[in-house]
Amino acid sequence: MCSIWPLTSIANPVAGEDDFPARLLHRSSVSLRQMELQRRRRISLPQILATWLLLMAAYTGPAECIRRPSRVHGEDEDEGDGSGAVEAFEYSATACRAHTASLADFGGVGDGATSNTEAFSAAVTHLSQFASDGGGMLFVPAGQWLTGPFNLTSSFTLFLHRDAVILATKDVNEWPIIDPLPSYGRGRDAAGGRYSSLIGGSNLTDVIITGDNGTIDGQGAFWWSKFHGHKLKYTRGYLIELMHSDQIFISNLTLLNSPSWNIHPVYSSNIVVSGITILAPVHSPNTDGINPDSCSNVRIEDCYIVSGDDCVAIKSGWDEYGIAYGMPSQRIAIRRLTCISPTSAVIALGSEMSGGIQDVRAEDITAINSESGVRIKTAVGRGAYVKDVYVRRMNLNTMKWVFWMTGNYKSHPDDKFDPNAIPVVDGISYSEVTAYNVTMAARLEGIPNAPFTGICVSNVTVELRKSRKLPWYCADVEGVSSGVSPAACASLADQGEGAQPCPFPTDASPMDDVQLQECTYVNAISA
Repeated sequence: MCSIWPLTSIANPVAGEDDFPARLLHRSSVSLRQMELQRRRRISLPQILATWLLLMAAYTGPAECIRRPSRVHGEDEDEGDGSGAVEAFEYSATACRAHTASLADFGGVGDGATSNTEAFSAAVTHLSQFASDGGGMLFVPAGQWLTGPFNLTSSFTLFLHRDAVILATKDVNEWPIIDPLPSYGRGRDAAGGRYSSLIGGSNLTDVIITGDNGTIDGQGAFWWSKFHGHKLKYTRGYLIELMHSDQIFISNLTLLNSPSWNIHPVYSSNIVVSGITILAPVHSPNTDGINPDSCSNVRIEDCYIVSGDDCVAIKSGWDEYGIAYGMPSQRIAIRRLTCISPTSAVIALGSEMSGGIQDVRAEDITAINSESGVRIKTAVGRGAYVKDVYVRRMNLNTMKWVFWMTGNYKSHPDDKFDPNAIPVVDGISYSEVTAYNVTMAARLEGIPNAPFTGICVSNVTVELRKSRKLPWYCADVEGVSSGVSPAACASLADQGEGAQPCPFPTDASPMDDVQLQECTYVNAISA
């Protein structure tokens, strides 16, 4: 049996901000597994409308790989604290660790007021010595653990107790300034450097961030206010950013109120993000959910995201900097995503795509009150390509556009972009999509003299709200359609009732073969 931990104890994320995510939490009672069963039964419209009120709870499985906690100060493991009380945490991960320690062993204080930046750093440094000896796991106990940014190490697991909150400090002096990403050339909020991410690391192998549905709270309102007031000298940090790393596994956590993007793997490979809940006020700036950036072999599944920006955004660098770095995002699978994002997309590709994006597969997607279901953003100067994108089985309700493509997304890092760097958009397939209460079925705008090609739309039903707008708008695009209501524009030629549905690859995604172990951590409870 799985252990299911409902999210019922999180207060309103930001006082004075939109409290919709918090209200959503308190109404939640259905587990991720139950929601998946609903999807498999091809849920009806009333069930879809009910689904968006229900928050998926992360789950874990039975234990097989059992690790007793090691003592970092030399105590006898059998002595404990004399109470004899322990709590065991069963969880699935890509590896179980031979050595464990608690943040409290390094002087951590979970009172929500004492800085634990040094405690996190000391704990990671201690556990790094076991990278070649079964790896190390840092246990974050129940409590509110205020901290500035800290980095992880290889062969390492960060595990959060269900009542643990890693709380990002508001002390700007604790946020180091780091260089901009080389594929961007500058920060996104401001030219020049950027603040470090809260949890980071570079050139790592085998990194796990997981828990018993513990919480990482970025206290983002502090940063959003500075952003809106044009008071930022540097770009905001992200909640989790791992760079130049391999074998990343992030699961069973709740992420709240990130200063900007929530999960940002960049220049990395072999990544699984599973069972993550991401919550931010729906008008918070740039609080993207999960942004794989110049990454290969990525699996994103069973995640619930309420966001002020794209729920999942695939990127690969910005204009001439991304072209020069030349690292694509490719072989990315997105499954069983539930999303609310009134001002942005459920799944976005770009606009920073100058290293290329290829082989993206998204299926079994549920969304409500989002601007667009799938959005492709690019512009002259981006160069590279977005190709071989496959989307199927989307259930959408209350959208501005189901599909949106634009080749005129005018956002450049500087005026040095190459006007001859024309992006290629080709091989985009959408099938088995049902959408209700929609303003327009699609707005598809390619680039004059460089149309977007190979677009296929099949078995798509869109119920439009009353609007004076045409259901489809197409310019500089080429492709085919079949079984689409209302009928697609003329540039997506109708193939008739006997047409084959749009393709979706039948071969396995590279990350489908990832094997998870069942691990147990046993924690001695202090009297």
